[in-house]
Amino acid sequence: MATTKIYIVYYSLYGHVEVMAREEQRGANSVEGVEATLWQVPETLSGLILHKMRAPPKANDVPMIRPDQLSEADGFLFGFPSRFGVMAAQCKAFFDATNELWESQALAGKPAGIFWSTGFHGGGQELTAWTAITQLAHHGMLFVPLGYTFGSGMFEMNQVNGGSAYGAGTFAADGSRKPTELELQKAFHQGKYVAEIAKKLKN
Repeated sequence: MATTKIYIVYYSLYGHVEVMAREEQRGANSVEGVEATLWQVPETLSGLILHKMRAPPKANDVPMIRPDQLSEADGFLFGFPSRFGVMAAQCKAFFDATNELWESQALAGKPAGIFWSTGFHGGGQELTAWTAITQLAHHGMLFVPLGYTFGSGMFEMNQVNGGSAYGAGTFAADGSRKPTELELQKAFHQGKYVAEIAKKLKN
């Protein structure tokens, strides 16, 4: 049986999405016959701006991805922080550079899930997801929503809980809040869920 390749492609400024991405990878790799790898979207901000924003260094164990490399994968999980209610400009710039893949529809029929981070409830937990789906639609990719497959964890009301039926999510607040155990469990579940679907579609 051929290996199913899942690319987890993310952009993270302060590390919240990176933490989620690593858990998505763990979930995907828990599926037999699946190989999930992490990739970073290239930065568009200058070093000076990043310094002024007090952004930590990028993970040096995760390579930057080129748009053409997307065609190598069987399925995807895209992660990004929200900026004014939509995906970060770095991710939009990356998708804008996939024109050749769009022309050939090289990604058509491949499953993809999304996950994200916002500052608070009104920061775009669902709007960020909605606007990201347009990128997948134009490529003909199959959007795989989380739905309510995470069970009772989707209805947790006694603690702050990011994400929705569209995918896993976390809240960063002023940047000091880190993903909770429940949010990480949801990310793990999503990684496994999308990987299982990608494996079925390939085989």
